[in-house]
Amino acid sequence: MQFGFTLKPAHTIERTLVLTRQAEAAGFDYGWLFDSHVLWRDPYPLLTLMAGVTKRMRLGTCVTNPGTREPSVTASSLATLDELSGGRMDLGIGRGDSARRVLGKPPITLAHTEEAIRVIRSLVAGETIDYEGTELHFPWTKGWHLPVWVAGYGPMALKMTGRVADGIILQLADPDLIRWFVGQVRDAARDAGRDPAAIKVQAAAPAHIGPRDLGRERTRWFPALVSNHVVDLVNKYPREQLPESLTGYVGQREGYDYRHHAEVGSSNAAFVGDEVTDRFCILGEPAEHLAKLRELADAGVDQFNLYLMNGDEEVQLEAYGREVIPAMRDTVASAAG
Repeated sequence: MQFGFTLKPAHTIERTLVLTRQAEAAGFDYGWLFDSHVLWRDPYPLLTLMAGVTKRMRLGTCVTNPGTREPSVTASSLATLDELSGGRMDLGIGRGDSARRVLGKPPITLAHTEEAIRVIRSLVAGETIDYEGTELHFPWTKGWHLPVWVAGYGPMALKMTGRVADGIILQLADPDLIRWFVGQVRDAARDAGRDPAAIKVQAAAPAHIGPRDLGRERTRWFPALVSNHVVDLVNKYPREQLPESLTGYVGQREGYDYRHHAEVGSSNAAFVGDEVTDRFCILGEPAEHLAKLRELADAGVDQFNLYLMNGDEEVQLEAYGREVIPAMRDTVASAAG
């Protein structure tokens, strides 16, 4: 299993870079940034600086959307960042949640997202394409391969991921739900004539090493964030098409204030109980983290992406680098042997 971390661009620039350096030294393979340009700083200048202070870590958006960023502009940014970083960029993309809704706009369509993936990937690779009736080509790009990760939960999003993406971003750490989602992605890949095993699976969720009660309070915001997507699913699909373990907890949800998006202690999380927090996040002492990560690996997860926004960020990175990442790699090595 590989490890990533995600920051919301709310820290000072200096601290963002300190955390990035520490994460690479601790053994993290990926560094991701939220893209919600009204709530937080723009991620692309920060990714540029992060590329400059790292050597091997891959970097990307978790996630952007083609509704607030026109696809050819995103492609140009990522091709330039690939040149700066020596080809270390990934694209995490979705329909748009906070970035769109703080503008008073709904998420965009899956069809628009799929077309944007084609445009961005092709332009970064140096191909000539037709886009909205115009021929486009970047004569300056070195022709980078851009891995594309799609964030989504719904049946249609999972099918689209199986058709076109390199990976799926699943914002939760519930092994049973991960299995349910992964099965659909792999079925869609098989139907599209692709190798199902070639599509990487990322579980993106908060983790907090320490007393479970403290961890719950630090991470309860996360199921509230996920509830925005769950409500969209409930409004679109019949309940019987969705697992109760995903949809059941939103019944007491009364609303969501994006001004306190992904915020520890936010009133957005008032309806979230301990059981769902425990399922969606990774909490407790290091041995409990290792046990759950092994369950996630068994469910098909290739990368655990730690949402590093729960306070004590330096302490948590140090603990993962000391207690968790080496032990998980030893487990994989032993299994391979």
